[in-house]
Amino acid sequence: MLSEPRSGRLTAWGNALLAGNVSPDDAAHSIVGEDAVHRVDGLPGETGPVGLTLALGRLRALGVTGFRVALPAPGHPLGLSGPPEFNARALEAEEAVVCHGGALGLVPEVYEAGPAGDLHVEVVWHCLPVREAPPADVPSLGEAERELAEALREATVVLTRLDVAGSGPVAEAAIDAYRARAHAGHEVLAPGYPSRAVRVLELARRVGLLISLAYERGHGGAVSASEMGARAAALRPVERVTRRAQVAAYNAYVEAQERGR
Repeated sequence: MLSEPRSGRLTAWGNALLAGNVSPDDAAHSIVGEDAVHRVDGLPGETGPVGLTLALGRLRALGVTGFRVALPAPGHPLGLSGPPEFNARALEAEEAVVCHGGALGLVPEVYEAGPAGDLHVEVVWHCLPVREAPPADVPSLGEAERELAEALREATVVLTRLDVAGSGPVAEAAIDAYRARAHAGHEVLAPGYPSRAVRVLELARRVGLLISLAYERGHGGAVSASEMGARAAALRPVERVTRRAQVAAYNAYVEAQERGR
């Protein structure tokens, strides 16, 4: 829950490029991040994998006007619109990018090589046809913000009762960050995104920290099977809400485009 999805980076910086807020090289550099290289395979008009900068330019030429992210999980096709082949690939990768205006989607495949501590990571984005339809289960930014705040309160009560190590302080830190969101000290999204999208994504990351600690710290005081089950039951809806909020934040650029028509 803590790491930024590659599809999120491609969506955010791809949208910033389309809006003219960053250069192609800067967009590609930010999308690649700490990976070694990204390529795009299956792009219409190309016979093999191409570099990210060329691919972004080609997608624009093909009519793409924006990018959306999808973060599906079993039983929850969040952000997807079909067809089944694309949905299946996206579900396997647990993420995807859906191109707005081009009926294409991108699913990352990650290759790792090298010893621990010196991994060489390459990413191939597979370009596939998508169905042009509203994405599944994506809330508005306002809905996502309200859902996150409520889910955080409910999960904190349950996890504190079960004595899950670290849940209280981390939850309090998340609430403090939510209240002081205007003072965030780092750039969460690419240039051009609305401030509300930034604060929703920031809060989603804070809630993700709570979830990660709850899982990583072992059983805490929840030693019985029923208590462990109660903890998992408390975390599942929070995870779902957090993913919905991430998607809403990354997709805010395209949503604003559509409202402005």
